[in-house]
Amino acid sequence: MTSEQRQLRQTVMFLRTSFEAVQHSIAGRLEDPLPCWLDTSMLTMLSRELTRCCQQAKPLFAPPVTEQLFIASQQCELLLKQCPGVLSSAVCHRQLAAIMLPLATALQQIDNPAKRRWPWQRR
Repeated sequence: MTSEQRQLRQTVMFLRTSFEAVQHSIAGRLEDPLPCWLDTSMLTMLSRELTRCCQQAKPLFAPPVTEQLFIASQQCELLLKQCPGVLSSAVCHRQLAAIMLPLATALQQIDNPAKRRWPWQRR
């Protein structure tokens, strides 16, 4: 793995951990029917970093990794369009999970890249 790939992997890990921390901050209010009021400035910063990470990943990683980062970025944009105050805490919690899942999948694909196989090799 090159130094650029390692650095980008660390950024993806930071983003996943950050979204997880945001999700845990609202976990106590999951039963609350009131709207969830997330810090949109923080979400905007994370979204910008996720978009930058997505762009930088294209030449460094295989398409499945960049696709997962793109999905996470799109989910984050969706969350930002609905914040603050439109989502209940439970829906917001699920939306954050929809961001974290592709980030975790991207990390897994970075750590365990698919092996290239020749057509005559058995799968």
